[in-house]
Amino acid sequence: MIQSETLELLEWYRLCQHLSTFAATKLGAIASLHLQIPVSQIASEQLLSQTKEVYQLESRLASGLSFEGIQDIGDSLERAELQGILAGDELLAIATTLAGARNLRRIIDNQEDTPILTQLVAELRTYPELEQEIHLCIDERGQVADRASTKLGEIRTELRRLRSQITQKLQNILQVKSNAVQEQIITQRGDRFVIPVKAPQKDAIPGIVHDTSTSGATLYIEPNSVVPMGNQLRQTLKREQAEEEAIRRVLTEKVAAVKPDLERLLAIVTTLDMATARARYSFWLKANPPRFINRQEQELVTLRQLRHPLLVWQNQHEQGHPVIPVDLLISPHIRVVTITGPNTGGKTVTLKTLGLAALMAKVGLFIPAREPVEMPWFDQVLADIGDEQSLQQSLSTFSGHIRRISRILNALGDEELGRDEGEKYSSFPASLVLLDEVGAGTDPAEGSALAIALLQYLADHAQLTIATTHFGELKALKYEDQRFENASVEFDDATLSPTYRLLWGIPGRSNALAIALRLGLKKEVVEEAKTQVGEATDEVNQVIAGLEAQRRRQETKAAEAQKILQQAERLYKEVSEKAAALQEREQSLKASQEVAVQQAINQAKGEIAKVIRRLQQGTATAQDAQQATNALNQISQKYQPVAPPKPKLGFVPKVGDRIRIPQLGQTAEVLTAPDEDGELTVRFGIMKMTVKLQDIESLDGQKPEPVAKPKPTPAPIPQPAQPTPAIRTSKNTFDIRGKRVADAEYILDKAISEASGPIWIIHGHGTGKLRQGVHAYLQQHPRVSHHEAAEQADGGSGVTVAHVS
Repeated sequence: MIQSETLELLEWYRLCQHLSTFAATKLGAIASLHLQIPVSQIASEQLLSQTKEVYQLESRLASGLSFEGIQDIGDSLERAELQGILAGDELLAIATTLAGARNLRRIIDNQEDTPILTQLVAELRTYPELEQEIHLCIDERGQVADRASTKLGEIRTELRRLRSQITQKLQNILQVKSNAVQEQIITQRGDRFVIPVKAPQKDAIPGIVHDTSTSGATLYIEPNSVVPMGNQLRQTLKREQAEEEAIRRVLTEKVAAVKPDLERLLAIVTTLDMATARARYSFWLKANPPRFINRQEQELVTLRQLRHPLLVWQNQHEQGHPVIPVDLLISPHIRVVTITGPNTGGKTVTLKTLGLAALMAKVGLFIPAREPVEMPWFDQVLADIGDEQSLQQSLSTFSGHIRRISRILNALGDEELGRDEGEKYSSFPASLVLLDEVGAGTDPAEGSALAIALLQYLADHAQLTIATTHFGELKALKYEDQRFENASVEFDDATLSPTYRLLWGIPGRSNALAIALRLGLKKEVVEEAKTQVGEATDEVNQVIAGLEAQRRRQETKAAEAQKILQQAERLYKEVSEKAAALQEREQSLKASQEVAVQQAINQAKGEIAKVIRRLQQGTATAQDAQQATNALNQISQKYQPVAPPKPKLGFVPKVGDRIRIPQLGQTAEVLTAPDEDGELTVRFGIMKMTVKLQDIESLDGQKPEPVAKPKPTPAPIPQPAQPTPAIRTSKNTFDIRGKRVADAEYILDKAISEASGPIWIIHGHGTGKLRQGVHAYLQQHPRVSHHEAAEQADGGSGVTVAHVS
């Protein structure tokens, strides 16, 4: 009972109504209006995971998740199971729902990072064959189509023929008896075709009167000549109706056969729609996902810039006042927070905001607060907010509060009884209790004493209690019990009005006298009241005012420090961007240099190619080609990257040093210094051996310096002449196109015997037989070392270059 009371006091059902407007289907809207609150933290975390995945999915998809075609087919499924025959539009709704569910599954399956949603839609069975059969038999208007069966097609062909005959007959009568008819029209009464006849001339057209106009001047008569055809039409209509019913019965039976799977489909689609509604509502609220904390592990309740969701809605849709957020940062050892301050200062709104935030987190909604959002998972949210006086039950304000608080304490007792006996007193309480004006409505002294006792009891039996009060005695609990904390709503002395900000650690002043003066109470009355309050109370108020002023100064300094921090972050960002720009510029310059080098090399290659072509065309000497080759080598060497300098060798082995021989994986002792050939004697274990300097290193990895040895002046060594590049001329080029293979072999044998370098053989492409014969001959010739296709400029695969040794 207290749970439903709490939901009503927090206006939870208004929030559910707002949530339902974001649902895409009727089923989702109904489920959102009757939102079930989970009873376990695991269930809440599952709902939050669904909301997070849909939130991310909707941010990636252009149009979000589409629920097009999905309808509420629950009643149709129940009637199908009871062997009722579904109408065409009901069957069509089932088919479109199957198609919509399949489209949803396809969208989710195409995503890579939605494991919860993928697992959810994996159980969907959409029966495409049933959908296709329904669309085959039912048209887009929900009527049974002619193609549903051959028999139905024949019946409807007969119907069209009969209607055409009846219409033609009646048209003839209208033309012949035009003076007797009221209008030249053919109409229907029931399933009978009739014509309007003037009442005085009814005998001119004998037949059956099916209807009369309101004035009685017109009779609607079915002429006797069309009555037999009308009877035949009625019988055919009965046959059509029976055949349509038979087709719909077969489809209904197929739907009934898979009813459990279709009900499961509806449940999954509704779950998806609710997750989508939660994600879209959270996006609209600019909310962030909460993380459930464990206060036993010294985690802090963190709700910064928390806004009341209903006030946000009111501000956006009902031109309400701007929403002023509150900060709730509650240490893990705090179990009771007492909020004091003037009336209309926002104390009750703070209670409701926290209560709604706890419930929203439980049902998988994001919280309208700044990240990070961290709060416990509460088993119960219990509230006593507002005035419960009742004339019918003879309840005063105090009595109403006590009745409701009693129900809260009973609920906490039931929670303890629900735990195992072994953990009854060791288990951490997990309820949130919200009390508005605790102890009010009775004698201040007794009310204050009752409020203190109640809050001390709740500190032992509830995880967190937030209570508002005007009793000054409750402000002192913080200094007697570390589980208590004070907070207050700020009051602006200059404007004599509340700012709706929540201040922590400082008890509030009631400011009743200041508010009374602002509301127009005579000044002399207020001054007299001040003298009655007493000096002690005035001194306390002055101390609190001093603390508030000190807090404001600290907040100003904190704001200035925040500005400096932001400025430093901005400067850091600018420096980082400049460094990134310089690095990018360096890479760009390097790339442009590489491009320039490549262009220079390509240009040099082009020059050498020109020289070669010039040599081929004329009597140029090999010296010209050699000069071009040297120029190319010079350019390549010019732009080649400089090799890094070799590390300086600074290790000189001496007798007695310990050195390492990497090839043997051994350390050894130096017995003799290196000789002029760079050899030295070492010992490891019982073995002695001679090693070279380049084969050893110091224990820290340094290579030894080579032994400087005088070098005799060497005799000048003649430089070998560089090979002359192969140049194609008319003398080493042989055109054998159009020759037979045998003739070509004769020509090639003579050419190879006289050649002293490569020869170019022009055989063309053709069928390829001549080329194959030439290649076979070259492969077995002893003077031909190898052969290859010519350069593309020299004929490509139509010319073969044979290298003669």
